[in-house]
Amino acid sequence: MNKANQGKTGVLLVNLGTPDSTKTGDVRKYLREFLMDKRVIDFPFIFRWMLVNLIIAPFRAPKSAKEYRKLWVERGSPLKFYGEDVAKMLQEELDDNYVVALGMRYQSPSIKSALEELRNQKVAKIIVIPLFPQYASATSGSVHDKVMEIVQKWQIIPQINFISTFVEEPGFYKTFAKIGKRHLDKHQYDHVIFSYHGLPERQIRKGSVDNYCKLGSCCNAYHDKNRFCYRAQCFQTSRLIAKELNLSEDDYTVTFQSRLGNDPWIKPYTDDVLKDLAKEGKKSVLAYSPAFVADCLETTIEVGEEFKEEFEEAGGERWDLVESLNDDKDWVLTLKDLVLKN
Repeated sequence: MNKANQGKTGVLLVNLGTPDSTKTGDVRKYLREFLMDKRVIDFPFIFRWMLVNLIIAPFRAPKSAKEYRKLWVERGSPLKFYGEDVAKMLQEELDDNYVVALGMRYQSPSIKSALEELRNQKVAKIIVIPLFPQYASATSGSVHDKVMEIVQKWQIIPQINFISTFVEEPGFYKTFAKIGKRHLDKHQYDHVIFSYHGLPERQIRKGSVDNYCKLGSCCNAYHDKNRFCYRAQCFQTSRLIAKELNLSEDDYTVTFQSRLGNDPWIKPYTDDVLKDLAKEGKKSVLAYSPAFVADCLETTIEVGEEFKEEFEEAGGERWDLVESLNDDKDWVLTLKDLVLKN
């Protein structure tokens, strides 16, 4: 049987999502959908509802809207338009036996609309690629949940393959290294920071295999027992990129950002480390944010602007952000390889 007779293969790319606009109402709507996800805030429903709807969304939305206005460009949110560009470029790289669709876990375009697009093309198989390099229950796990919630209502459910993590995909870390090298070729930095989005420590412990995760030196090696530990994956990502850049262990530090609430989150915290680096006399730092494949609020604004300001206030002189993968051709070819291998 030739491939044409086997039916088309759908490719569903999924990223986190973004508000529909920078208006406070749209940002509040986005925050509510995002934070009410039981995998993001893993509290019982009633406590989660009160926390999100009575405290976080009402008070955080106006501030977040101001931050999104700094990020927004003529085409809108970079996370969204880069996603659209990559989906189009990937479609061009694949032949007519593939159909590529883009969905966002929260807001638009929705996962449901993307799946309907694939369903209307009568695909025989769907490859789901959450655009989160490192697996976490709150990101890739949530995408898996949502996809299955939707397709379970279909009369005919095609074969579905999920890509849970692509930390060790050569094209992923080599492309990040290539982009960072452009900065390293222009300037001699005293240190490199790999800053990842944080998670509550309790979520790491919930997914620990045989109670292996101790949130410490256990992340210094990557193997079967911590393969799906988010923190361990972040350390492995950093090691792989650092190796490509010929960085020694003393040349870089792995850190975590974007804490929410008072519970302990995985450490070390980026804002603490950057102040320590300035005190140690490290005047110039190159910052990576490899938990994201497209520029967004957490990269451009938090790492690129807020941390830069904090670093300079602490005595640092230069803080540069490595751009994300965005629409880099090598990144698109990496996604093509992921599709063809699955």
